[in-house]
Amino acid sequence: MPFCNQCGKPVTPADVYCAGCGGRQPSATPPTPAKDYLSGISPRTASLLCYIPILGWLAAIVVLASTRFRANRRVRFDAFQGLYLFVAWLIVDWVIDFPGMNGTHAVTLLLKAVVFGAWIFMIIKVSQDQEFKLPILGDLAEKSVSEQR
Repeated sequence: MPFCNQCGKPVTPADVYCAGCGGRQPSATPPTPAKDYLSGISPRTASLLCYIPILGWLAAIVVLASTRFRANRRVRFDAFQGLYLFVAWLIVDWVIDFPGMNGTHAVTLLLKAVVFGAWIFMIIKVSQDQEFKLPILGDLAEKSVSEQR
């Protein structure tokens, strides 16, 4: 049984601190480094995930927060552009399709189809390894990437 390196009282091997004096105990096993869950994902796959309709914003946030893609300008651009496409979807769904606004149902459906089509279009472009900048949203994404450096 090991003893505390401060006061000499018995401690268990799993103890990080002594129960008697509160002194930190040297650990026998070194801490394991955190596993990088994005290590098996290629940059193209990460970019594709950012354009999944409705749910791509989750992948975009993970990509932007990861250290693996911090230096990859292309993946970060696709993540920002995917986020901005989702924001466009929310604007159409929550603002333009506001209950009580008569006669805007056809306009709302058309705008939702445009945003959904942009998601599909970007999935095709990224899968063919082509970079495409959407009007307005692409400029915003490019500015966001340049501000991150």
